[in-house]
Amino acid sequence: MRKDYLAFFVSLFVSRLADQILLFIVPLIVFQTTQSASLAGLAFFVESLPRFLAFPVCGALCDKYSPVRILHISQVYRALACLVAVALYVAFDGIYWLVLLSALCGVLTTQGIMAREVLMPHIFQQYSYAKTLSYSQIADQSGLVLGPLVAALLLDIGPWHWVVLGVGGLFVLADLAMRVWQRTNTISLAVFAQHRDIWLQPLRIAVGHIRTLPGLKRLIALTVGVNLIIGVTLATSAAMVTGHFDAGKDAYAALQAAGALVTIVILFYLARATLPLNRLGGVSYGLIALGALVMAISPSLWAYCVGFLLVIGFDKMYSVYMRSVRQKVIPVQDFGKTVGVITLLNNLPQPLAGLAVALLAAPMGTQTVILLLAGITALIGVAVASSRHAAVKAKLDVG
Repeated sequence: MRKDYLAFFVSLFVSRLADQILLFIVPLIVFQTTQSASLAGLAFFVESLPRFLAFPVCGALCDKYSPVRILHISQVYRALACLVAVALYVAFDGIYWLVLLSALCGVLTTQGIMAREVLMPHIFQQYSYAKTLSYSQIADQSGLVLGPLVAALLLDIGPWHWVVLGVGGLFVLADLAMRVWQRTNTISLAVFAQHRDIWLQPLRIAVGHIRTLPGLKRLIALTVGVNLIIGVTLATSAAMVTGHFDAGKDAYAALQAAGALVTIVILFYLARATLPLNRLGGVSYGLIALGALVMAISPSLWAYCVGFLLVIGFDKMYSVYMRSVRQKVIPVQDFGKTVGVITLLNNLPQPLAGLAVALLAAPMGTQTVILLLAGITALIGVAVASSRHAAVKAKLDVG
């Protein structure tokens, strides 16, 4: 692998590792402190909503300014936020500093995600975009594999605020790797004239593309269905494993790592195989819905783990499908702003799923909430498939 490619992937891996440690410890620490699945779901809602709301603005910024500069800002300010959060905790105490830190880092993570999204088609032009996505997500998933394990190990050694300081150091390392990539790469990005406004005008352009470009509305609907399941899984997995099934945090960390390992195996397969996009989308969506159903009705931890691995493992296969489709149809000069709005629409179900857990887990039971959202996801899939079939039939009739 070329040196500049390696540095880019190392930065992606280390940044994801640090972000995953934060995502892992927030619901776990909240649940361990309060013994409440509802409060853990509420914490997930608070930490995840800001990162999704930031996508449209971050996407517009990536079209307007250098995505490399934006990526540096993302990583440096996340390191500073970790330091400030620990200082506030030492001064005032309380786990809410951890939740607020995760919310702020979530916004900065969104900034970094959008910058990499804009960069990748230009860095790896000799590969197909689907293969590029597979390789980049292998680095991403490697961070997911180690994140829970490293977090569990660090929590055994010291309290959570020391873990946060370590996370800040990882963000610094990620930025150093990006600077190595910047010194060694020879890619020149095309610059397009952009409106001075980064709020309303980019939003109008993005909404216009969503309304008119073929297939985007159906793609958004499907992704909403997937992210309902991802959201409820992330919001409830700590409570299900450590509470409902009475396993320890090490079992929870092992399950998270197993999900990431399964995903890596799937991504290695996708990097070498050539599959039609529609098959990628249909298989991954169906298996995610099936996994949610298994989690909702599982009587034991082992059965729950099977459903969890189906959901987490095939989420990235669906992501390759989704990102490949939108890269084909969205104009390059509007890619950041349009993907930003689409990603916001796609991911709002995740914090809403956390809110549903917070409101409904106590009166209905956690598994009933999972079953309810799995049913909604299945209905969305049926509706989109029927709509696509009707559109194809209409074209054939016109022809």
